[in-house]
Amino acid sequence: MERIPKKNYTKEFREEAVKLITEGGLSIPETGRRLTLPSSTIAYWVKAYKNGKLKEVGKQQRPLTDIEIELTKVKRELAEVKMERDILKKAAAYFAKESLPGTR
Repeated sequence: MERIPKKNYTKEFREEAVKLITEGGLSIPETGRRLTLPSSTIAYWVKAYKNGKLKEVGKQQRPLTDIEIELTKVKRELAEVKMERDILKKAAAYFAKESLPGTR
């Protein structure tokens, strides 16, 4: 399966996330939950901030094309639909088993 491209974050967003930790007193996991980001990403940003290299983070990434963005959305939607399908299959099997005579 192909890798889903990483999301590009603006410099301002990274700086605000780091401020929540350095000035706001939040922990890295709590900040991750609030911003729906992996803790490892935020920890990387904090480490870069402490080394004075936060502004350099993300410079080597090229912007995603419209096709790549659309492909990413479609892949995520497909994964969600597959998960829903599997749940419905299990539910249908469960209820079919319950409706058989002599299974109660």
